[in-house]
Amino acid sequence: MDRVSERRHAGIGRVLIAVYAVLALAATGRSFVQIVQRFDEAPLAYTLSAVAAVVYIVATVALAMRSDAARRVAFAAVCFELVGVLVVGSLSLLAPALFAHDSVWSYFGMGYLFIPAVLPFLGLWWLRASRDREVAA
Repeated sequence: MDRVSERRHAGIGRVLIAVYAVLALAATGRSFVQIVQRFDEAPLAYTLSAVAAVVYIVATVALAMRSDAARRVAFAAVCFELVGVLVVGSLSLLAPALFAHDSVWSYFGMGYLFIPAVLPFLGLWWLRASRDREVAA
């Protein structure tokens, strides 16, 4: 492992990975309980919570890995997350009837202190900044 790669996974990178991991655990737990106990009440919202959980798991693992392929997977997962938060957040405001119950991304992640709305921007910034530092090194 080289020093540049080590620096990429230190400081803010480590915090970002930890936040993704916490969100992955929270979204997985939430979606599991929702699907097992009340799936028939709001299948769209609960399915979206499960999709969010998978995206956070993939992003966490890919961000923690140190290869170019993992960086590409992380970029795709974070972009998918950003689109998901924006689309679901907008639809939950414009067409609330679609969401009988909240999902992780409803109202731009309001139930998670809007962390889902901010996190993809931070993830994309970090992926870009760490890539630029690796290219410069």
